Amino acid sequence: MKKTQAKTILSAKDISKTFISPEGKPFTVLDNINLELHEGEIVALLGRSGSGKSTLLRTLLGLVEPSAGEVRYRDQRVRGPMPGMALVFQSFALFPWLTVQQNVELGLEAMGVPAAERRPRALQAIDLIGLDGFESAFPKELSGGMRQRVGFARALVTNPDILFMDEPFSALDVLTSETLRSELLELWMEQKIPTKAILIVTHNIEEAALMADRILILSANPGRVRAEIAVPCPRLNDRDHPAFKELVEQIYRIMTTPVATPLTSPAVPAEPRSIGYRLPAATIEALEGLIDRVASGPDYGREDLPRLAAEMQLEIDDLFPLADATELLKLAVVKEGDIQLTAQGRLFAEGDTEARKRLFAVLLSEQVPLVAHIVRVLETRPGGRAPEDRFLRELEDYMSTEDANAVLATAIDWGRYAELFEYDYNAGILSREIAIPAA
Repeated sequence: MKKTQAKTILSAKDISKTFISPEGKPFTVLDNINLELHEGEIVALLGRSGSGKSTLLRTLLGLVEPSAGEVRYRDQRVRGPMPGMALVFQSFALFPWLTVQQNVELGLEAMGVPAAERRPRALQAIDLIGLDGFESAFPKELSGGMRQRVGFARALVTNPDILFMDEPFSALDVLTSETLRSELLELWMEQKIPTKAILIVTHNIEEAALMADRILILSANPGRVRAEIAVPCPRLNDRDHPAFKELVEQIYRIMTTPVATPLTSPAVPAEPRSIGYRLPAATIEALEGLIDRVASGPDYGREDLPRLAAEMQLEIDDLFPLADATELLKLAVVKEGDIQLTAQGRLFAEGDTEARKRLFAVLLSEQVPLVAHIVRVLETRPGGRAPEDRFLRELEDYMSTEDANAVLATAIDWGRYAELFEYDYNAGILSREIAIPAA
């Protein structure tokens, strides 16, 4: 049966979600999301940080109420947590004072299942997920992979129609996550679990390509569905297969192509950035490492992002901010899944430490209004000093306090590297050496 003919088990129509920040300002996380989940399929939600993936998952589960639109599960309006749905968390979320068996029984207890029935069902789920013999162990006795197995057992013991997974493998090392992912897919394909559909939130492109029948790619700030990909060869467990490589390349091309809007399109230059532009969270060390790696590759100054991600073991939440920073600073151009150094980028790669700092200072002053603003303020202040809170208050006109702190931290890291100003962490003071005119 074609997937398009399969019964719809869950649907979301015109879902939007707006929160109010601690400063009393509204900000939209999800905007006009539409999706369907059908019986017999695995769907992956993929997107950059800030795309609202986890918020959407919790909205579908009924844990977050949408500001607009509705979610329906088997034709019933979802207004809160419903039987038939289960969630596997990223952080395991186990109670440390309970044994493995007691943790697994919690969901059944919440459903009102009698104690006499809970025990055999819990033991069966524990055995199914490969933890037989650890029923009486406490979470502190288990490795990370074993703790996540408990999380899977706790979800599966309720016989869910839909299994939701929120980055379930991201807290694990590569080998453990590969093992758990393979075992889960084996249970799914051999129909050893009652689950009719799986929805997984991930920031790992290869994980989405390996697991899913369909991949929904979300744009960020706010989250919107920008692309839907039907996986041509689902669960093709061969990263060297041409179809797998092409799928990964396709995802990278989509995620590195700017989203055209009625206000900005590829043909219309963006408005000059304000001090409130959200700087990508990229450290100087990581930026230098990326540029050096691209410069030293076989195709000098140009590299394939999927190959970089695999080689440097970077997921999109690590790689894309670095790529965004190189573009922001005019050190590279990122397009269709490739990164290519500009003339400035090549000069940076070839320069010694002092030459790099000088070039970086020029690019910061030209391309990052927040850094230029900090320098101007320090130059006009007595003694060339200003508290960081002064700049935080300005940034809070554009974003939440949490985001303002992150953006200012990045600006300070970049500015200190370029020797544009100094920063006293303990005092929270930015300072700039002021030249004293000769007598």
